[in-house]
Amino acid sequence: MKHSRKKIYTILGVAASVIFWILVWAALAWQINSEFLLPSPLGTVSALWNMLFTLTFWQIIGASISRILVAILISLIIGSIMATLTAKLDAADTLLAPLMTVIKATPVASFIILAILWMDRNTLPAFITMLIVVPIVYSNVSAGIKGVDKNLLEVAKIYKFSLSKRIFKIYVPSTMPYFLAACRASLGMAWKAGIAAEVLCTPKQAIGTQIYFAKTYMETTELFAWTLAVILLSVIIEKLLIRGMLSLSKKLHVANTEVK
Repeated sequence: MKHSRKKIYTILGVAASVIFWILVWAALAWQINSEFLLPSPLGTVSALWNMLFTLTFWQIIGASISRILVAILISLIIGSIMATLTAKLDAADTLLAPLMTVIKATPVASFIILAILWMDRNTLPAFITMLIVVPIVYSNVSAGIKGVDKNLLEVAKIYKFSLSKRIFKIYVPSTMPYFLAACRASLGMAWKAGIAAEVLCTPKQAIGTQIYFAKTYMETTELFAWTLAVILLSVIIEKLLIRGMLSLSKKLHVANTEVK
């Protein structure tokens, strides 16, 4: 009962906060009184609502989501594999550490501008997304593997667990919290970086391309509408992915408890 009440209060608090900032936005728009400089919330929502009934809108949304989501999923796999290698091989850790440092320290805009010279514009957003996600997953999962309970490994050794059993009964459940933390930290950043890459390289069908065109043709209301779409999609995608991963984590936690 207390948990449900706390959840309701949290939802109400978030809703109140959102309403407050929408009112601030509306007040500023009313004060400026220029849709060109600052569209009102109503005008932005109206523009987005009209877009929802066009096939082109959904084609563009689908293209951007599929492009960035595929890149995120590939990044999660690559980052996890790299973390596994470096956690067990000191030479691999020494070799990859400088590369990860350079990737994390270099501004995303620099990568985008350089990559435009080398890559197809339809591939570049996915590449930029991977540059954001891989280092975060790599560092978190690597820390998780190194922090696996030594007692569990001793139990596995005594009972002669196979390699696959050690992986799925010990390593995966133990590193899952680190993996989830990496996902939470990287998903929003990856989505924004992917859209930013689309803005600069303008693929044929992409949200970023529409934002670029709206800016070029001074269609401020459409610019705000597309930006609102990006925000809403970011929240929805992150919530769905994290919820799915949390569900998987609970199942793996049960498996880990059985081992103990």
